[in-house]
Amino acid sequence: MKDNIRVRFAPSPTGGLHLGGVRTALYNYLFAKQHGGSFVLRIEDTDQGRYVEGAEQYIADTLAWCGIEPDESPWNPGEFGPYRQSERKNIYAGYAQKLIDEGYAYYAFDTAEDLESLRKSQPNFQYNQAHRNNLCNSLTLPESEVKSLLNTNTPYVIRIKMPDDETISFTDMIRGDVHFNSSLSDDKVLLKADGMPTYHLAVVVDDFLMEITHTFRGEEWLPSTPIHILLWKYLFGLHLMPKWAHLPLILKPEGNGKLSKRAAEKLGFPIFSMNWTDPRSREFTEGFRERGFLPEAFINMLAMLGWNDGTAQEIFSLSELVEKFSIERVHKAGAKFDYEKAKWYNHEWIKKTDIIHLFPRIQTIFQNKGVAIKDDENTYQIFNLVKDRCTLLTDFFEQSIFFFEKPGNTGIESIRPKWNDQKNSFFTEMIRNYTSLTTWKVDILENAFKDVAAANGIKPGELMLPFRIMLVGGKSGPGIFHIAELLGKEETLARIQSSLKNLQ
Repeated sequence: MKDNIRVRFAPSPTGGLHLGGVRTALYNYLFAKQHGGSFVLRIEDTDQGRYVEGAEQYIADTLAWCGIEPDESPWNPGEFGPYRQSERKNIYAGYAQKLIDEGYAYYAFDTAEDLESLRKSQPNFQYNQAHRNNLCNSLTLPESEVKSLLNTNTPYVIRIKMPDDETISFTDMIRGDVHFNSSLSDDKVLLKADGMPTYHLAVVVDDFLMEITHTFRGEEWLPSTPIHILLWKYLFGLHLMPKWAHLPLILKPEGNGKLSKRAAEKLGFPIFSMNWTDPRSREFTEGFRERGFLPEAFINMLAMLGWNDGTAQEIFSLSELVEKFSIERVHKAGAKFDYEKAKWYNHEWIKKTDIIHLFPRIQTIFQNKGVAIKDDENTYQIFNLVKDRCTLLTDFFEQSIFFFEKPGNTGIESIRPKWNDQKNSFFTEMIRNYTSLTTWKVDILENAFKDVAAANGIKPGELMLPFRIMLVGGKSGPGIFHIAELLGKEETLARIQSSLKNLQ
C-alpha cells in the first residue's frame, strides 16, 4: 500500500444527501487536504433496487456547492477506477470464492420465502452460529448435492462464516480501543444471488484496491465493523487495513435520537444541502442552499457539529478548517443539531462576505420573485446597508424590496389615526426644503429634517415613523436618512407627495 493518505466518501445514490453524509465527506476532505492526500468519491450502488435516478448528480452538485470536490470520482477518474461499484461487479466474485475455498464463507441456498417464514415463526431470527446448521447451505448439505445445486444454477448467496465466541478488536481514532464478540454478529450475505456484492464485501475489496489508508464513516456502521475486520484479515491481512474512525451521530435538537428527514420537516428546517425532488414519489424537500445559506456557513456549521479546535473560535473558512482539523478532536457523543445556531453561522458569514461576492446569489433570489435589479454601485450600497439585518440570503429581498418597488398604501393607514394638520404642514414644508437641497447626503437630510421639525414645534421622534412608512411602507428597516439618500432625491420626494395625497 502506498504511503500517501487516501480517504474516500462512499455514498449510495438512493435520494437526497443528508447533512450527516455531507459532514462525513467534509471530515474526509479536511483530513486528506491537511495531509496532502487524496479525497476519493466512490458511488456504492450495489443495491440496484434502491437506485434513484438523479441521485448521483445530486451528490456531485452538493460537493461542488460546498467546495469539497473529490480528487477522484466517476466524473474525474484516476488510476483506481471504476468509481461506481456496479461497474466493478466482475471484481468481487473471485474474492467471495477465495473465502469459500479457505473455509471463511459458504453457499446458502435458502429461498427468500423460507427465511421470511423463519422470521415470522422465530422472533429476532438471525442467520448465525445458532441456526446455520439447520438451514440449507453448503455447511449442512453433502458436497455432491452442493455441486449439483451449483451446476443447475440454483440461486444462492454467499455468507461469511462468523467464528463462535471470538473477541474482535480494533483501535478507533475517535473512540479508542473497541471490542466485539463475534457471536453477536450474524452471517452477513457477501455476494447476492444476482452476483452483486453487498456493502460488506464491496467496501473491503474496494478500500484495498483503491489503497484507502483511513476510513471515516458514521457510527451507525460500528456494528458492522467486526465483519469488515474479519474480511480484511481473511483476504488481505490486518496490516493493510485502513485506520478507522466512526463519527458521532447528528441528533435531533432535543437530543433523543438521530436527526431524520421526518423530524427536520416537522421542526421546519432543511436536512439536505440543496433542493431535492424524488423522481418516483415527486416529493419535494427544500435544501439549505435554497433556504438562503451560504456554502461557507454550511460547511462551517457542519464542521462544528461534533468537533472543535480546543479554542473559543467558531468561525472558520475552509482553508482554516483544513489547517486546524484533527480527527482526534471529534467527539464520541452525538451532536445535537441547532437550527438557530446554523442561522447564526450564516448571519456571521453574510456580514463578513463582500457584497460583490454575494450579489449573483441575491440577484437570482430577486429574479425568482420577478424583480429585476441592476448590477451597479447603488445596488451594492443598498445591500451593504441591509446586510447586517440579513440572517439568510433570502432576507435581502424582504429587507430591501422597497428600494426597487414603491410600497403600497397599507402602511399609510397605520399612521392615519394620529395624523393632523401640524404633521401635514411639516411634510409639506419638508418637501420644499428637500427640493432646494443641492447635496443629497445622510447628514444634510437629517439636519434639514430636524430644522423643519423645530420650526414647526414638533419633536422629531413624532415624525420619524410617518416618514419611514412613507418611504418604506413599514415600521422596520435601516436608518431612514440612509434609505432616503439611496432612494435619491426624486424618488424620496415622490413617495412623500404620494403619501400626503393618500392622507387627505
